[in-house]
Amino acid sequence: MSIIPSFFGGRRTNVFDPFSSLDVWDPFKDFPFPTPSFDASRETSALVNTRVDWKETPEAHVFKADLPGIKKEEVKVEVEDDRILQISGERNVEKEDKNDTWHRVERSSGKFTRRFRLPENAKLNEVKASMENGVLTITVPKEEVKKPDVKSIQISG
Repeated sequence: MSIIPSFFGGRRTNVFDPFSSLDVWDPFKDFPFPTPSFDASRETSALVNTRVDWKETPEAHVFKADLPGIKKEEVKVEVEDDRILQISGERNVEKEDKNDTWHRVERSSGKFTRRFRLPENAKLNEVKASMENGVLTITVPKEEVKKPDVKSIQISG
């Protein structure tokens, strides 16, 4: 057993194992904070840090999110009335066999949500999303920005 508590639901690290995660320690483990309905020691929200790239092209805003190991059925893409694009989903915890010995748990599980405020020129009714090889691509077309008509005024005098 390790001297340092583990995040991973009783899976302790071995003090004599040089590859064990002795650097993982939860200083708030024994504090009486309100706990959510799920077992927090088994589900982490590290996917909150889901990496998303946002680029703007002349035609659209393009978002790309890395979601490895998540099926498209487990991801939800929504656009709210106030121009908020929301990407959410959940990666379930892998089933654990009591005979297994875990040496390291680095892959995250749990719910994730990312929100982005879209600019005024976003066509909210034409948003498209696709998923390929663990990469979610969301395309938000842009409205053509109408340039104001400039009328020259002749100065008399």
